[in-house]
Amino acid sequence: MGFFSDLKVLYHLALKPVRGKSHAERMENFYGGQAEGYDDFRRRLLQGREAMLQAVPWPETGGVWVDMGGGTGFNIATMSEVVPRLEKVYLVDLASSLLGVARKRFDEKGWSHVETVEADATTFSPNPAGETVATSRPDPIGEGQADIVTFSYSLTMIPDWFSAIENALRILKPGGVIGVVDFYVSRKFPSEGRKRHRWFTRSFWPVWFANDNVFPSGDHLPFLDRHFDTVECTESKGKVPYIPFIRMPYYYYIGRKAGG
Repeated sequence: MGFFSDLKVLYHLALKPVRGKSHAERMENFYGGQAEGYDDFRRRLLQGREAMLQAVPWPETGGVWVDMGGGTGFNIATMSEVVPRLEKVYLVDLASSLLGVARKRFDEKGWSHVETVEADATTFSPNPAGETVATSRPDPIGEGQADIVTFSYSLTMIPDWFSAIENALRILKPGGVIGVVDFYVSRKFPSEGRKRHRWFTRSFWPVWFANDNVFPSGDHLPFLDRHFDTVECTESKGKVPYIPFIRMPYYYYIGRKAGG
């Protein structure tokens, strides 16, 4: 890839208007021109992904993993030592160009049990009969079917992110695990034990990312805490490529559904 590939990605991030009437159309409009260079640039921008994935308590054998907003399949490929022993893996995304990259990646690895699904994270259901459900409303058939659900820098791009988390809770088995890593800003008055960002951080980053329909929120962590038993939560800051002396806050969170 290299510098010119980065320039193309930066153009889409900073200058190209994002158009489309629906969320799916906006996602494809945003990612369509940068799909091939997506992973190389975001490997430097999107930090904490590997740490989150390594912190997940993966099943010893079997199990169903749903990666919501999984794009090009980077997360799934990263866990190449885990994927072969899982029963089923779903990559769910609305950007068809990214899914095309993912399908090629999985075909090269011979992973026939890894399925790419063009669907909405707020309604997707894994189907135990072997057919995926990607309708406009949650399907009761998919309730309690997943062992692991992950969101890697996707919640900030989902308008109804709270519905996506509630859907993850619905499709997880009792005792199932959610893993999330994403940008965020703290609340002005965060809960005890959580980091408090300064006014500039809380104000600057939401405005900076809004042009790309990315919305760092102070409500992700409180919402996750309310719906899951927190196993691990790390709040940190990472470098932004080509922007020196500035750091973007991110977190990763591991939680467990009650009842297991």
